[in-house]
Amino acid sequence: MKYNSDRRDFIAKVSAGTLAYLAAYSIPSFARTSNDPDKLAILGGVPVRDNMTWPQWPYRNQKMIDNLTETTKSGIWSRIDADKTRVSQWELDFAAMTGAQYAVATGSGTQSLSTSLFALGIGPGDEVITSPYTDMGTVSAIITCHALPVFVDLDPLSFQLNAKDVENKITARTKAIIPVHMLGAPCEMEPIMAIAKKHRLYIVEDAAQAHLASYKGQKVGNIGNLGCFSFQGSKQVSCGEGGAVIGSDKQLMDKVYTVMNHGTARTPMVDANGKILGDHVRIGPKYRMNEFQASVLNGQQDTIQQRFDTRNNNAIYLREQLKDFPGLKVQKMFEGTDSASYYLFGMSYQKEHFNNADRSLFLKAIGAEGVGLSGYISQGLHREPWTGYIMEQQGYKSMFGKKRLQQWKESLYLPECDKACGQMAGLYAVGTLLGTRKDMDSIIAAIMKVHKNRDQLAKLA
Repeated sequence: MKYNSDRRDFIAKVSAGTLAYLAAYSIPSFARTSNDPDKLAILGGVPVRDNMTWPQWPYRNQKMIDNLTETTKSGIWSRIDADKTRVSQWELDFAAMTGAQYAVATGSGTQSLSTSLFALGIGPGDEVITSPYTDMGTVSAIITCHALPVFVDLDPLSFQLNAKDVENKITARTKAIIPVHMLGAPCEMEPIMAIAKKHRLYIVEDAAQAHLASYKGQKVGNIGNLGCFSFQGSKQVSCGEGGAVIGSDKQLMDKVYTVMNHGTARTPMVDANGKILGDHVRIGPKYRMNEFQASVLNGQQDTIQQRFDTRNNNAIYLREQLKDFPGLKVQKMFEGTDSASYYLFGMSYQKEHFNNADRSLFLKAIGAEGVGLSGYISQGLHREPWTGYIMEQQGYKSMFGKKRLQQWKESLYLPECDKACGQMAGLYAVGTLLGTRKDMDSIIAAIMKVHKNRDQLAKLA
């Protein structure tokens, strides 16, 4: 499952080999016979995926249902209702699955990030470097601590923050970096870790989309100080809402637990004479995972690795089929990437190879063929209204001052992120990549049909 970073770039124009490849995909093998098999489905032609269905998602099985029934009958609905619970068992299982020493479950992925920053002591007046191309949960965790999110522009073909730009954003206030393993693929962690070590910064990995992905022999989440995951309904491992923090530093992970548990430690604090002082030892929200969430997670634990492997095998096949196709550039993988988790199968739409048709027309056309591609994030978080909101907050004015906030506002010019947002044509891969090889071939056939008949896209404008 190695992805070679020096793999040749996508060709600038359709080669003779690619033209032969286009001809090799017979659209009628996926559709009923039509008088005009090349007519786009959106214009009345027969869809490539005619009467075909995708694998069921969210994943569910009888074990999940049985677990939920048993939990309901037991009356133990919170982790504090017993010493050994479904939540505590999931923590053990997830730590083992990810290669960490410890895991602490939370009620959501955003909560896992927030818990981690609080545990590391990130607070008012601090700065945290991260990516603008991510879910708002990443930024929410930072501003919940009353810290300032500082953005690094992207490496646009990877959809990841550009490690080369990280050091330029460090100030005396910088305390941590949150690299986001976007779309389920690992960030370029080696240089990021080197920068963190040089400047004595914490690393909190946002692996919300990257369960079990691996970089240079380590599963993501284990490379930095802490790793954070989401089990929200769209994720590869899902229970509707839920999250977890992993780590191998026991003292730090005890802090993570205490923060998650509204500042209440596992064991009471004692003074030098052994006198019990109490167990409410610090400030923290209540971010507990409940027993029903863990029941769903426990029920699918035996299938997670198999589903991960299936997605990777299908993704490798799609990457190979598209490697010489200039119209869609598949997400770049950094050197050292062993495997990805494929929340999305990311591609950059190159409109010059589709008669300069707007991306929205391409997405409509391929959607009508039965393959749903998406622009995913319409704009980076640097362009969202919250940036103006915090600049008007008296707390931020007091903590950072007018000059620093003005500098920060000017730093929100991130053209590579804007470019990436405008080019993304991602396949929601969590369920789709669990399909058959015939399903994968139908994806390729739909792409090639639209490309072959790209002149018809003008009729959609």
